[in-house]
Amino acid sequence: MNKKLKKNLIEYGIIGAVFITLFITGLHTEVFGFLQRGILATGLMNPDTEEKAEIASATPSKGAVLDLNLVNSKGEKVNMKQFEGKVIFLNFWATWCPPCIAEMPGIHNLYQEVKNDNVEFIMLSVDQKFEKAKKFKQNKGYEFEIYRAAGPIPQMYSTRSIPTTYVIDADGNLALTHLGMGDFDTKEFKQFLKELQ
Repeated sequence: MNKKLKKNLIEYGIIGAVFITLFITGLHTEVFGFLQRGILATGLMNPDTEEKAEIASATPSKGAVLDLNLVNSKGEKVNMKQFEGKVIFLNFWATWCPPCIAEMPGIHNLYQEVKNDNVEFIMLSVDQKFEKAKKFKQNKGYEFEIYRAAGPIPQMYSTRSIPTTYVIDADGNLALTHLGMGDFDTKEFKQFLKELQ
């Protein structure tokens, strides 16, 4: 075996061992989430609130379905109708999803800034075991409430993309649908939320 081939095999073996270790320990979600946070910092994944505002002004309002039963991390049953009259930031996420992990710090910063501005955050975990989501929230120190569905999810919110974010205005109309990760901790998005109140 020549030296170059032997060197390549050793390099690939080390890279493979690193990837296997990340997956076995479960750290791959955190590592890939961290890398994707760098992509978010470029601004390429920001929700297009300007385009949505133009479309909304040119088309009739689309009422959002608010009949969604939830259970929060304290075990309390909640129906989304309770938040009627508020702007609702509804985010579908999971602990096993690196893009979800990547956007979470920005969502938490947004929450910290607008939590008293008539905006309700529904961070809806799609994890099979809700305990895992609760432990994740606690370990990260996130202050927003997390939920799990306590019944069927309305067709309006069915998505194959995780994360997915829906924003419902104070009048109960669907104002934004954003598939995939996004940086919501921007001046433009905060202004967008204010305009929906």
